[in-house]
Parts: sequence; C-alpha cells; structure tokens
Amino acid sequence: MTSYTLSEPAYLKLFFHAAKHPHKPVNGVLLGKKAGNAVVIEDTIPLLHHWTSLSPMMEIGLDLAAQYAESVGLKLVGYYQASDRLNDTSLVPVGEKVVGKIKAGFSDAVAFVIDGDKLGTDEAALIPYVSSSSASWRPYAGDTIPFAKDSSFRLASEDLPRRAVTLVRENRLHQKFGDFDDHLEDVAIDWLRNKTCLPTAS
Repeated sequence: MTSYTLSEPAYLKLFFHAAKHPHKPVNGVLLGKKAGNAVVIEDTIPLLHHWTSLSPMMEIGLDLAAQYAESVGLKLVGYYQASDRLNDTSLVPVGEKVVGKIKAGFSDAVAFVIDGDKLGTDEAALIPYVSSSSASWRPYAGDTIPFAKDSSFRLASEDLPRRAVTLVRENRLHQKFGDFDDHLEDVAIDWLRNKTCLPTAS
C-alpha cells in the first residue's frame, strides 16, 4: 500500500489558496517524489480560482508547473481542489481529467478535495481520492480514517492544521499568496514558488 505524506509547505500553500478565495473554486497540483512505497508531497503549485472547464489557461498552467517540477527534481504527483460551497467535497470532472493526466505520468497520483467544514479546525481539511483505473476516482476507503494514526495519509507534523489556521488568522499570510490567475494579472507574483507566504522563507 502506498503512503502519502504532505510536507509543511505543501499543506500550508493549499490551505492558503482556499483561505484566500473562500467563496470561489480553487485548484492546483502537488509536487513530490516516491521512494519505495512512500510518496512525499513536498510542494504545491496553485493554478486557478475561477474555472469551469479544462481551459487553455489551465493547460498552460499545468505545463509550466510540470516544467518547474522537473527543474527542481520533483514530479507532478497529484491535484487538489476546493469548491465554492463548504459542504461540496466531490471531485469535479475537471479535477478527474487533470489528475487522470497526472496519473499517466505518475501511477500513484492522488487527488485531495479540501473539506471546507474542517478548514478552521485542528483536523487535516483534506479528503483523498484514489483510483484503481484512470477513469474512476473515489474517496479513499481504507481501514483507517485519512490522517488518523496509522493511516496511509499523513501530515509532516500533527499540528499543521492548527498552525495553518494561526498563520491565516493572526499573520494573514494567505494574503501574500498568489496563483496562476493572479500571475496573469500581475506578472510580479511568483505563483510557482510563493516563498513570501511561508513563515520559514528567508
């Protein structure tokens, strides 16, 4: 069974993306590498915060994200999204198409849907979607609850959800965060790295 661990930067960035656009759908890709049966998701690249289909802008963003991943020795290993409705935790058709494309190059690709109801809590606000084939994506239904003890899905540290909430509420770091949509409006926004929104950035 493949395990997945999200690093601090990866979790914080997707959390910031959803926090910055709470009433809009957002999406992005996950970067990482695999060693044995363990996938480490080391980074997140945010794509869009208003999309309805697999648009040319989405395709361009995906290509640029893949090029960046390769330049830093990583691969596209998954996809994430949040809905504009708190209680909607389904993987939308666009998401299935994108993660299906990623799976063609990385067989253990995973998708995460951000759970809006858990965004402000101490729990990991993510629902993993896995696939046994490129055409069927379903919420993970293993023996343990995702991100619980002994789960195949883990965070680099248990206090990450609480830390993310603090960084949004007290430090407003999500306001420094930018996605590909933002970059198209202001090319100075470094959507591929987003170093200025991370508390450990030098």
